[in-house]
Amino acid sequence: MLCLVLGASVALSGTQTPVVRIQPSVNRADPAVPAADRAGGPATGPAAASGAATPAPRPFAASAPTRLVVPSAGVDAPVSGLGLNPDGTVEVPSADRADEVGWYRNGPTPGETGPAVLIGHYDTVHGPAVFAGLPKLRPGDLVQVRRADGSTVEFRVRSLLQAGKDRFPTETVYGNTSAPELRLITCGGRIGSDGHWTDNIIVLADLVPPGAPAS
Repeated sequence: MLCLVLGASVALSGTQTPVVRIQPSVNRADPAVPAADRAGGPATGPAAASGAATPAPRPFAASAPTRLVVPSAGVDAPVSGLGLNPDGTVEVPSADRADEVGWYRNGPTPGETGPAVLIGHYDTVHGPAVFAGLPKLRPGDLVQVRRADGSTVEFRVRSLLQAGKDRFPTETVYGNTSAPELRLITCGGRIGSDGHWTDNIIVLADLVPPGAPAS
């Protein structure tokens, strides 16, 4: 499955082409995914450095997401379900509802074991959309997902990736994981000759165990 988040073309002023990159700036011709960012990859951080094993957080029962809140990216938006297109690609939210986030409903719900995937537009012809602030996220930023059962699950950003849409890291995004994880996906790069963004920006986030101290 190749997930293509296609923002509608935007009006350009003069000949200047907008560029959207993750921060810090990354614009590699062939963006390699670091081993530590691959699904099921080795742990990083203080626990890994000391050799101490960190137990996987206990997963939640299945419950569909209803709202996404990402304070650092200015996101507070409703979530609706997305399926597959006839060609096998993942659906994207309608451009006329660009203030909404889509959840890939054929995958885990946020909080279940595995990678829950949420997709949103970066912009449309009407201006910035729901995920316009996503490239500004940093490791450690908080992501909250409210669910249909009334619960709220929290994730912390681990890393951001940027990849050309013709080199989408499918296994990293959709591959099995041993713990609950979250993926947020939008557009980035440049506006191509077809009027669409050339890249995807992908946020990888890990579940925060209930009762964990705020960082």
